[in-house]
Amino acid sequence: MRHKKKGRKLGRKIGNRKALLMNLACQLITHKKIKTTDPKAKELRSFIEPLITLAKNNDLHSRRLVIKKIPKKNIVRILFEEIAPVFSERPGGYTRITKLGHRDNDKAPVSVIEFVESIETALTESSESNKSE
Repeated sequence: MRHKKKGRKLGRKIGNRKALLMNLACQLITHKKIKTTDPKAKELRSFIEPLITLAKNNDLHSRRLVIKKIPKKNIVRILFEEIAPVFSERPGGYTRITKLGHRDNDKAPVSVIEFVESIETALTESSESNKSE
């Protein structure tokens, strides 16, 4: 029985699944938008949103908890310094999943997962406001 066992298995064992989610999260943080299958995007959303919530605290304990999930320090730095300040006033729902249809070769449902607020425009607005002060 599957009592209290949430999450998708994605056809992988636990180690491969953790590595997959870590790599998808790194790519999302780096590129701000990625194209993947629907189940992977939905699972990535439940993986990345608690990390963004932790990054909004911006203290050492939160940073260490995030590094446990994403051990790449340069990616964690981008998360804490660029992405988390954009969502500082937002209580949740940091990502958006847009369905694109089906892939041609295997008919897998494909979607795009991206951050709700555009990170690039927020960074340019903050830099412009700093120049005007």
